[in-house]
Amino acid sequence: MKNWWKSGDPWIWLTAASVTVSILAVVGLLFLIAVNGLGHFWPKNVIEADYESTHIIGEIYDEKTVKLDSHIVTRYLLKTGNRDLFGSDFRWLIADQFENKQYPKDLMVIERREWGNFYGYLVAVKQKDKVVAEGKAAWKELHKRLKRTLKIYSWIREIEKSKIGSINADLEALRLDKRRLELNNDNDPAKLAAIEKKKAALLARSEKLNKKLRQLYFAMNRDSLTAKVMDGRITEISLAKIVHAYRPNAMSVMDKIQFYGMKVWEFLSDDPREANTEGGIFPAIFGTVIMVILMSIIVTPIGVIAAIYLHEYAKQNWLTTTIRIAVNNLAGVPSIVYGVFGLGFFVYFVGSNIDEWFFSAALPAPTFGTPGILWASLTLALLTVPVVIVSTEEGLSRIPRSIREGSLALGATKAETLWRTVLPMASPAMMTGLILAISRAAGEVAPLMLVGVVKLAPSLAVDAQAPFLHLDRQFMHLGFHIYDVGFQSPNVEAGRPLVYATAFLLVAVIIILNLAAIWIRNNLREKYKALETA
Repeated sequence: MKNWWKSGDPWIWLTAASVTVSILAVVGLLFLIAVNGLGHFWPKNVIEADYESTHIIGEIYDEKTVKLDSHIVTRYLLKTGNRDLFGSDFRWLIADQFENKQYPKDLMVIERREWGNFYGYLVAVKQKDKVVAEGKAAWKELHKRLKRTLKIYSWIREIEKSKIGSINADLEALRLDKRRLELNNDNDPAKLAAIEKKKAALLARSEKLNKKLRQLYFAMNRDSLTAKVMDGRITEISLAKIVHAYRPNAMSVMDKIQFYGMKVWEFLSDDPREANTEGGIFPAIFGTVIMVILMSIIVTPIGVIAAIYLHEYAKQNWLTTTIRIAVNNLAGVPSIVYGVFGLGFFVYFVGSNIDEWFFSAALPAPTFGTPGILWASLTLALLTVPVVIVSTEEGLSRIPRSIREGSLALGATKAETLWRTVLPMASPAMMTGLILAISRAAGEVAPLMLVGVVKLAPSLAVDAQAPFLHLDRQFMHLGFHIYDVGFQSPNVEAGRPLVYATAFLLVAVIIILNLAAIWIRNNLREKYKALETA
């Protein structure tokens, strides 16, 4: 036994056990997040029962066993919905007090654009206050008219976000052109007339689109339905406010699987609704990916150039040693400090000066003198540049001196040796630094709250309007979305599953970005492996 301890085998087994436990913990955590998050989109059956002296309808959202008056009881968290009618759409109820439990197949769930879910029985479908279908025929008629309403809604969004948005951008550009002429004391009648002519043409187009919008809104608000809720009241809902209407108790397994796939896709591709507790998170996904790409484009050349200078050109004395210590210490600075620096230097100093120099016509409204995706990317680039510098330096130090000497002996200059021989061989180490930078930057939230991230961004940083990439715009981020829904939401129970789902998606985005970088690194490593072993 003594010899076995001296051989070092116990430490190998201990290391292997620690790695195994870490992997199992990570896998278990991801499984827990996936189950709690992705399970939210499955269409749950709706229960109808008597509870004490009331009649209740809703989904069993959660179940807990608690001690109550020396007795162990089971409590259900019932999602009763209908927040506009009852004030709260979640209730904790004792399971033993449920009576006459049943799951009627004609119980209807309506997902609305506001006020959350609606639960009840469909009574009739109306067109301009005239009943067009009721009873069993009403369900088929509802889906027929809802399909039409959703199509009109998509047309309205296309006109408002794309066409009218483009016209408004062009009008703003003309306003700035006119303002520049005023600032330059240029009163050329021809230029002013050209601006007014373009403005009149844009306003005419806008009026046509607004007229079409009014017609579409009138057509979308034409139909409605009446439904009976759990206390017996009859309420009317406009079809324009409905996203989905379904009967989960009557759905087969295949129907539920199809509905589940549709809901997951909507979560990935739609905009958020209801204070981010419903709808999708596409703007947050897009903002996270664009920010990480911009950060990578900025941090890689800065980190690589700094590492090359420190390792290849700078004299190795007390100054370079001090710089390396400072770089290592920068990696340990709290991220919120970088956020404060980014706000003070990039936004208030650099951005304000850029506005005065290039966007004076837009003042006092700031262009770059306000938080945006460019400043967020630069702030995170500063936060992660120490990692890239250290990784690149380590890669440069692993390249044999004979490689450099051989290149110089063949007549290459030092710059050519670096560019064509040393840097390609050190590229795997650079990619390692970039992987670590992406892993840290993608999950940061604190600095972003100061330099660009918002709860809801009206426009994406990339769109079809020139210059297509709008670096001055604020953006949504998956990490901040988790914080906002989890801790700032007015409806905690409704937002909790989306916190899990968004967290799982954030991990998935980071894994995908890292896998892409790892794949590139491995290819580079295999390409230059023979030279490293020479």
